[in-house]
Amino acid sequence: MHSGTYDYIAQERVSWGTPATEAVCDEATRRGAERVFIVASRTLNRSTPVVSDIAQALGSRCAGIFDECREHTPRETVIAAAGAVRDADPDLIISVGGGTVIDTVKVLLIALAEGVSDENALDNWHVRVNEDGSRHVPQVGSPPMRQIAVPTTLSGAEFSNFGGCTDTVRRVKHGYTGREIGPVAVLLDPAVTVHTPEWLWLSTGIRAVDHAVESICSGAPAPLVDGCALHALDLLRQALPGCRSRPDDLDARMQAMHGAWLASQGILRVPYGASHGIGHSLGAAVGVSHGYTSCVLLPTVLRWNNELAANRERQEWVARAMGRTDGDAAAAVESLINSLGLPTRLRDVGVKQEQFSQIAEGAMENIWVRSNPRPVRQVEDVLQILERAW
Repeated sequence: MHSGTYDYIAQERVSWGTPATEAVCDEATRRGAERVFIVASRTLNRSTPVVSDIAQALGSRCAGIFDECREHTPRETVIAAAGAVRDADPDLIISVGGGTVIDTVKVLLIALAEGVSDENALDNWHVRVNEDGSRHVPQVGSPPMRQIAVPTTLSGAEFSNFGGCTDTVRRVKHGYTGREIGPVAVLLDPAVTVHTPEWLWLSTGIRAVDHAVESICSGAPAPLVDGCALHALDLLRQALPGCRSRPDDLDARMQAMHGAWLASQGILRVPYGASHGIGHSLGAAVGVSHGYTSCVLLPTVLRWNNELAANRERQEWVARAMGRTDGDAAAAVESLINSLGLPTRLRDVGVKQEQFSQIAEGAMENIWVRSNPRPVRQVEDVLQILERAW
């Protein structure tokens, strides 16, 4: 008999279909917030009306805006954002953007909770892999305020209390977690996502597919996660092509957002695999966007795992959920990626073979590489996957 646990995160509400300006103001009022600080991407703040509209709707309650978030969430931007929040002294943070913005807020909340004001001090608070493959998870205190997320991509960061942050000196991405660092509420408004570049929207859609696939194929699955992930795949395989062919179709965008929501229920609740784990190293070491890492790694990782029948039956579940009858999950995923005009090989995203060693060394520090259903025991295993994906 198998045993397991499913940990619910400290998230109270998800709303959808209400304009972001109205939804943010309603949440701020509901929580009695008088000083609301906005964290956003520079492009979203300076090239679209999304952030200014929210700030204007908040009126005198808007305590400031930080828009210097950078992809892969480097430590220096987290510390800078934490400093800006300390100076503004808000009682609520609104994150407006994709996974980079939301993860920036997650990690800065740890910095605020634990009095961290130096980049190197973040070393004390990230999740580690012990020599025996087990995890060391620091116990983080309650931050002085919570965040509410208005997501603009399909990364799913808004539905977890796990955030990534990159040590740009070592070029390694670390994971951070704390019960209250994730958004207490998520506001889904497809209208604000029309400003998201097509490649980013669609590739983070494949990131959502990756969440669902590696949840189902996990070495320690959970029934609630299985159910959500299977329905997520059905929603995403239908919605993403619609988003590409009809970029202004808000119904297709909402369906994709619902798919990303369901796909994210496995984050840090079931152990993921090498697509996520190597992908984190790929982003930190050579700067590949997270959506693209899933595009170029997931099919290869599925095939690598399937060779030893590590999770062949569960891969058949994935294939069926994606409309394929032959049980070939890798082909199902690859077909969807191709239909969206996204890259499928490492060489397509500018990765060079001479970079493989650095990527592989970083990957071996990742918790999800070490929990891949087919054991990844050494750097050579990662190199084999990279060669096949190249």
